[in-house]
Amino acid sequence: MSDLDLRDLDAFVAIARAKNFRRAALDQRASVSSLSQRLRGLEERLGVRLLNRTTRSVALTEAGELLLSRVAPAMHDVNGALDEVRGLRGVPSGRLRINAPPPAIDLVLAPMVAPFLAAHPQIDFELVGESSFVDIVAQGYDAGVRYGEHLAQDMIALALGPPQRYALVASPDYLARHGKPKHPKDLLGHRCVRIRYGRGAIQDWEFEKSGRVVKVSPAAKLIVNYPGVAYRAAHDGFGFWLTFEGYVREPIKAGKLISVLEDWCAPFPGPFLYYPSRRQVPPPLAAFVAFVGEWRKRERGKTSVVPDKRDDRI
Repeated sequence: MSDLDLRDLDAFVAIARAKNFRRAALDQRASVSSLSQRLRGLEERLGVRLLNRTTRSVALTEAGELLLSRVAPAMHDVNGALDEVRGLRGVPSGRLRINAPPPAIDLVLAPMVAPFLAAHPQIDFELVGESSFVDIVAQGYDAGVRYGEHLAQDMIALALGPPQRYALVASPDYLARHGKPKHPKDLLGHRCVRIRYGRGAIQDWEFEKSGRVVKVSPAAKLIVNYPGVAYRAAHDGFGFWLTFEGYVREPIKAGKLISVLEDWCAPFPGPFLYYPSRRQVPPPLAAFVAFVGEWRKRERGKTSVVPDKRDDRI
């Protein structure tokens, strides 16, 4: 429709994603009243209600769901095109939005953030931690971070770091009282801290040795969705915690936690940065991809590790 303003559609997408006018206003760097006015004007021109809103909640109507599913990817492409045009000035600028699981942020991405922004001061970087899988294009992200088994085939992927591994840990006090497991199945008789992920799933604990995979599901005496609580419980002698080794490397060195069944904790590829395949990558994302490449070269130089094929784009 010729009377529609792209800014109105952009405001609608921001509100629909955030499901909150105030958060959408912060994201758009606009006032709540201006976003509300744009949404109201859009609904009047379309002749349908797009959002049901009260003082406490915002929910999409059927028409709103339909419009969001069709417009969000298009707005993502428009914003990407504008970023490309801005990039012709020679200095990458604009917003970079990346969705990643918390362990990848904590253990891999976090050290990169400040150096990247120091090298590219005209880029605004938004890093969102989320365990659930999302459609990065529909949700307005430039890129996502996931582990290899969850990558779509139509995405470009770049390894963010070296292989990782899990560590099964407990406190010295707990091991003194209850003993060390000799096999993963021995954990079924121990107290364990389990993690509930974004969509409610509690995954089995998976171990591998000499090509043999063993999955166990210990009784969930304590369920958390935040690693700080899990660490404290293990540290205080509650029981076993299976987590990324990076979270507990220093406590293990200090003797605060003891790692067990290490021969059953095989390395696996680290997380990948992934993004849609297209000819022109938005300048902020292109700058980050180049930064990751240089970062990995420096890190390999520090550890004198020979790069393997998992470092290539897939």
